[in-house]
Amino acid sequence: MAPFGTDRPQKEETVSDDEALRRMYRVTSDYDRPFKQKVQELLDLGREYLGVQAGFLTEISDGTQLIVEASGDHELLQPGNSCPLSKAYCRKTIDQEDALTVQHAALEGWEDDAAYEEFGLESYIGAKVIVEGEVYGTFCFAGDEPREEPFTEQEETFVELMAEWVSYELFQKRATERIEQQRDQLEEFASVVSHDLRNPLGVVQGYLNLAEQTGNPEHFDRCRNALERMGVLIDDLLMLAREGQSIGETESIELAKLVRDCWEFVTAEEATLKIDADIVLKGDQSRVQQLFENLLRNAVEHGGRDVTIRIGVLESGSGIYVEDDGPGIPEEQRDQIFTDGYSTGEKGSGFGLTIVRACHRTLHTL
Repeated sequence: MAPFGTDRPQKEETVSDDEALRRMYRVTSDYDRPFKQKVQELLDLGREYLGVQAGFLTEISDGTQLIVEASGDHELLQPGNSCPLSKAYCRKTIDQEDALTVQHAALEGWEDDAAYEEFGLESYIGAKVIVEGEVYGTFCFAGDEPREEPFTEQEETFVELMAEWVSYELFQKRATERIEQQRDQLEEFASVVSHDLRNPLGVVQGYLNLAEQTGNPEHFDRCRNALERMGVLIDDLLMLAREGQSIGETESIELAKLVRDCWEFVTAEEATLKIDADIVLKGDQSRVQQLFENLLRNAVEHGGRDVTIRIGVLESGSGIYVEDDGPGIPEEQRDQIFTDGYSTGEKGSGFGLTIVRACHRTLHTL
């Protein structure tokens, strides 16, 4: 049996049912107090009201019980402690519709139970915490001494109300986190859309001007190709926004042909592209095209109008490289180049290399 210290509320010193409910309401309705602090105050209040030595909030996952918050000095019931669920009183709590109560464990069939052997608790009351229809854990109170009287209906209701409040707060916390994540994803999506559509738009504008000046129908074909590319980008980015980081079907891709196709969508009249890689890749066609379009555009924007870009195979044969003869990236800035929104240029969006990194995992050499 795990020993307790002297911090043991006595039943005769506990508050009345009405006073306990009033104090619980004051705690839970105070929106300025953090969740962690309110849980701690509820556990302290519960110990005082119920006349027991320990109060604790658990999280149950993968057959393990973890103590999240606790009140009292039981050495095994402290925040961060964990045990197999098979050795916890709470394993029976989560199977109950209402609160589980134990007045005197040794007389109620618990003497050979693994939980009784592990914790030595004689009295116990706990209710399960449900978040989004699934068991999160339990909200419990326990003591190493039996109770003279069974837990009353009011006491059970008190514990169930606190467990329901915890359930609601955890649901709100998850919902808030999801909203913030969705907002961040929307902002990133908008940035990627504006970044990757910018170059095909520039191609359309450039060839429309040439078409007006020369009347050459080939320029209109270039515009159509750029508009089709924009349509593909929009469809793929919408799919990415809906499905997270999932990718489409992979296929064999001729590197040289793909890079030449990407070059058509880069506004670089004075730049030079050299391809020294006659290899076949395997990946998501659209993602790989996004990757190289961003690398080529990045080289032109930061390497100068007459930059030379070379694409080849590493000497080890384990990968490919993209290099240019521009000024390069200052050494002190290299650790930041993949940070969303970071750019070494005054007009850069800072998303080009972020998109490259996201697309890179879809790429494999055959």
